[in-house]
Amino acid sequence: MKRLFTLAFILLTAAAFAKPPKNQYVKISTAYGEVIIRLYNETPQHRDNFIKLAKKGFYNGTLFHRVIQNFMIRGGDPDSRDTSKNKAGAELGNGDVGYTVPSEFYESLFHKRGALAAARDDNPAKASSGCQFYIVEGKRFTDEELDKLIKGRLKGREIPAAQREIYKSVGGTPHLDQNYTVYGEVVTSIDMVDRIAAVKKDEHDRPLENVPMTVTVLSKGECKDLDKLLGLDK
Repeated sequence: MKRLFTLAFILLTAAAFAKPPKNQYVKISTAYGEVIIRLYNETPQHRDNFIKLAKKGFYNGTLFHRVIQNFMIRGGDPDSRDTSKNKAGAELGNGDVGYTVPSEFYESLFHKRGALAAARDDNPAKASSGCQFYIVEGKRFTDEELDKLIKGRLKGREIPAAQREIYKSVGGTPHLDQNYTVYGEVVTSIDMVDRIAAVKKDEHDRPLENVPMTVTVLSKGECKDLDKLLGLDK
């Protein structure tokens, strides 16, 4: 009986350690630093697509090809790896992977500072690009500015009170909410985004010097540690 109890205890302990992390994290590295991003479980199609591409090394060597200070930095265009197109002045932003990802909108997922969101072209379903994304730098808003947005670009859509406070204290880009899918957020080193957003650029918002990236999917152990550090392991 004692041996059976010991065996059961070992099996239960092993099962506990084998339990997967609650969240998946990825790391984006550049010459300007690196960020770690938590991908949202609420947007599984975008999460899984990003992980699939990252594991294949799709993003490695692609550029942050469009940057606007106090707004966002955009990357993930496969054309930016093409030596005939990644020279300064060449237009980027039209590359794709041959498919789109259906929009996954939730009121609780919004464009606060550090949000990861999917770029897209102008399509009625608001389906996302299969590969291009942006990270929000954003800016802080006053109540007056938010009220003006609601009456104007938001066409009367109210901003929830909790989000309103974040847009006032932390910042973001509220006019993009419910138009582009938000599917993750920066959890460490947001200053990388600030540095890239501040680089010199041309009239098309392309950095004058290329900003390539490397994207790494963190291991289960690393994800568990981050869940614990962020208090998301409960």
